[in-house]
Amino acid sequence: MLTWGDEYPIHQTPEPVWVAGSDRNFYDRYFFNGYSKDGSVFFGAAFGVYPHLNIMDGAFSVLKDGVQKSVHLSRILNFERMDTRVGPMSIEVFQPLQSVRIKLDDAEGISADLTFEGRHFPVEEPRFTRRNGSRMMMDVTRMTQNGRWSGSITVDGETIEISSDNFWGTRDRSWGVRPLGAQDPQPVVPQQLPQFYWIWTPMNFPNASVYFHVNEDQHGDRWNTRSVFAMDGAGADGLMHLANPVIKPEFESGTRRVRSAVLTASDAHGREHRITYEPIATFQMKGIGYGHPEWGHAAWKGEYAIGREDFKPLAMPWKQPDNLHIQAISKVRHEGPDGQGSEGIGALEQLFIGPHDASGWKDMLDA
Repeated sequence: MLTWGDEYPIHQTPEPVWVAGSDRNFYDRYFFNGYSKDGSVFFGAAFGVYPHLNIMDGAFSVLKDGVQKSVHLSRILNFERMDTRVGPMSIEVFQPLQSVRIKLDDAEGISADLTFEGRHFPVEEPRFTRRNGSRMMMDVTRMTQNGRWSGSITVDGETIEISSDNFWGTRDRSWGVRPLGAQDPQPVVPQQLPQFYWIWTPMNFPNASVYFHVNEDQHGDRWNTRSVFAMDGAGADGLMHLANPVIKPEFESGTRRVRSAVLTASDAHGREHRITYEPIATFQMKGIGYGHPEWGHAAWKGEYAIGREDFKPLAMPWKQPDNLHIQAISKVRHEGPDGQGSEGIGALEQLFIGPHDASGWKDMLDA
């Protein structure tokens, strides 16, 4: 089968572009978040393509005044991966690795027309490869980029003007293999408790960006991490990779929600950079499909489906499995070498499942 992609010189195998390897869980996804510099408005979006499940889906969600309002969309892909539209939602690349547009035309009372402009060249994260027993669970490449937003969002008749002077955010692109759609009915044996310890935290400051993520196993050993400092306008050679990054979270009593955190890392000259986090609001990632029991990524919804939901994140029990994955909108302070410092804002994404010795967790969701 030939599709739009075959017109472009992007083939990776002798197959036409609609074929993506052999794993049914192959995916290709856009993720975005954006926020006002005071944290009063936060929005997120996701848009995924699942070639071997023949599904494309998207979601857009806005958090304001403690209420998160989301719209979810899904359609049959028809194997056309380059037609990036699901009903009233579309993604348009203006300039690769720099500028992307999200458009949502009055979907269940929510509309948006937003353009993202990168502040620096994207950060390529180390390849994520993780097995569950002998079965591949994740084999993923990701890139992350901080930037500025412009445009507008309208929710239930209220329009929010988005200015590049006042709205920062982050986008990532990821592709590869991860659990999708219907679960595999055949369990991995011998069975073990699921375990995933994940912190992902891009931050925006007036003239620079800082990025950090870490995956740890049950024993606290890191199996994937990266930390980068980027001045505005930095190209691929201008990204400063930070060494020995360590984050120390403090948790709200009786929960696995981070109350505060401190990140330390060293630059190429051995000078320490220190960042402190003060979470001020909670964004539920299931509002854009992550872990959603009904609108999970690559869920089969028929030829076309659209739905809306509203909820108050702080009123939702943290221990419910589909509420575990969050981004905590956080005030951040960067203290650099020679006493230099600046105030900023960012997202402290967290997903903690199963045992983690350093945190004292021995079961699935003990606190």
